[in-house]
Amino acid sequence: MGERLRRGVTAALLCSSFLSAAGSPGSVTPAESPLLVMLQGSDTNALTAGVTRAGGSITHSLPIIDAIGATLTRDQLEQVRESTPGITRIIDDLAWEPETPPDTRDDCGLAGSIELLWQNHEATWVLFNKGEQELVLDHLKLSWKEPPPTLVSASLSGNAIDLSTAQITSDSVDLTLRHPIGPGERQQVLLSFRAGTPDRLEHTHHLSLRATAGAECVAKLPPRYDDFERDSYFAEVSGAAALHSHGITGAGITVAVLDSGLWEENQELSHNTKGQPRVVARYDAIEGRTVDLAFDESGHGTHMTSVLARSGPVTRPGATQPSYRGIAPDANIVVVKAFGESGEAGFLDLVRGIQWVVDNHKRFNIRVLNLSFAARPRWPYWDDPINQALMRAWQAGIFIAAAAGNEGPEPMTVGSPGNLPYLMTVGALTDSWTENDRNDDYIPDFSSRGPTPMGHIKPDLVAAGGHMAGFVRPGSTLATQFPEYFLSTGEFVMTGSSQATAVVSGMAALMLQLNPDSSNDDLKCMLRTSAEPAISEDGRLAYSPFVQGEGRASLLRAITIGSPNCEQSDLNLAADIAGQDHFQGPAVFSETSPPSLPGDTAMVSEAPDEEGPIPLLRWGAREHLERLKARPSPYPIDWLRIFASEQNAMRSAAEQ
Repeated sequence: MGERLRRGVTAALLCSSFLSAAGSPGSVTPAESPLLVMLQGSDTNALTAGVTRAGGSITHSLPIIDAIGATLTRDQLEQVRESTPGITRIIDDLAWEPETPPDTRDDCGLAGSIELLWQNHEATWVLFNKGEQELVLDHLKLSWKEPPPTLVSASLSGNAIDLSTAQITSDSVDLTLRHPIGPGERQQVLLSFRAGTPDRLEHTHHLSLRATAGAECVAKLPPRYDDFERDSYFAEVSGAAALHSHGITGAGITVAVLDSGLWEENQELSHNTKGQPRVVARYDAIEGRTVDLAFDESGHGTHMTSVLARSGPVTRPGATQPSYRGIAPDANIVVVKAFGESGEAGFLDLVRGIQWVVDNHKRFNIRVLNLSFAARPRWPYWDDPINQALMRAWQAGIFIAAAAGNEGPEPMTVGSPGNLPYLMTVGALTDSWTENDRNDDYIPDFSSRGPTPMGHIKPDLVAAGGHMAGFVRPGSTLATQFPEYFLSTGEFVMTGSSQATAVVSGMAALMLQLNPDSSNDDLKCMLRTSAEPAISEDGRLAYSPFVQGEGRASLLRAITIGSPNCEQSDLNLAADIAGQDHFQGPAVFSETSPPSLPGDTAMVSEAPDEEGPIPLLRWGAREHLERLKARPSPYPIDWLRIFASEQNAMRSAAEQ
């Protein structure tokens, strides 16, 4: 599922289709077609006057980075360059469309619904042909865990499947088919079982299905949670549910979501747990104005807000009560729209959105900014206009969580703005659909890896990002492109570092409700210093810090043993903004080997050969020590000392 949604779950930051937003060239000849330009300088009034004198048009006023955006022909741009004093930088065609990357899409087009629907002893699975050619299904295979069910009949869109030719083993039935599915069609597989079929087949992942239309064209039914209809699970595993039960729900804290907009018709998004409206402002950074509704054509922003702040209650029996489906269900929301229908944004629009957040953060009490998008870095972090704006946002006291990206598993795939050393960069973790078993949790291949080009360790940590149930607007791009990821409840399941970032933004909102005086540096340090690293049986790190950062985020540990002091204080933000000093990370680069950290060969186990759970992995010092039979050696990492320090910190917190 993560692979299919990889492009969908990361709102790609691309500078395309921007010219139509800035104005049509009309009858201008190709040689005179206007460019979209960013100009930076010591005097933005002088820049504006220079563009106006040359006959150009101002598109963006960006004082946060001492810049403007404008449309100019090449001749007009040269006139501005020659006649306007104080220009320090020109980026001279932001409307240029990048070269089309190779098409790596699966040509098969066969997809299966994420959900198996049961009624009595009948199960329905929906198959989709999302391709442009007819598919012919040739096999349908059922597999199960003990005890085995008895399949009585099977049909595909009302056409009976002959069971007499089935290949039957003790744990599977393989049905031979010859059934066409036309382009754009969906077909229903109906399976009938004998009465007495174990109930757990209906509620767990004991039954799996696999449909094929040729050896390379496969659709699989993924596992599922026991009670997806009444719980989204990530609030529980992140520690948020425990805080919900004590009245910590993000009340009084405002989170700005810079994304594609919000589907406000859904009351669980637009209203808090008390049924009160909580969307306090909406800004369209594409249009450059406040709006009454930031309509979400893409669906991505709605899903991020759903993970972060959905206010619907958890009703699963046995779950922590009261608890809610989002991390911070009573947080106020500011919607900042910069991404359009296709999930792309011009970076000048993004800068304009960040500027609006900074300009209005005191008015709306914006304490957290969620950035669930990433793009390949084009400049050093201090030269990136988006990062320049974000450094000022961090300086203003706004906690910023940014996605690492979904371009792993290769090194140096962390995107911008996640490459900015100041903010919190988040990678994705998946629980293998077993919410109560942490031992099979792992970091999926798609989660982007560090270091950054400047050698910084990124991501900072990882958080739940696998198969996250939330909402998207019906009819949105995601809803149309991925109908197989809808649940019968109307929720939509997505996977990626985007979702993990929304989890961490929600955590920050809860922490701020507990202690409103915490600075953004405090929050980042508390989350990092309390994160639980993945540890192999030999006592080494199961993943490099370039993969897991400090480890998995833990909200309860952050508020009990997290330290507000870490090496974050060694960075001089003011000097960085002023261009007086920039900061190199500790990574060591080589022409003959992957990037590394000094001493990491002794501290990090060899990387797993393939994606998936790592045998004998444990998260955190306590779980690592508990599984050891003998007293562990302090080499290479003294987990005993670390665990004792954590216990002391917890006792101190309990006594306060």
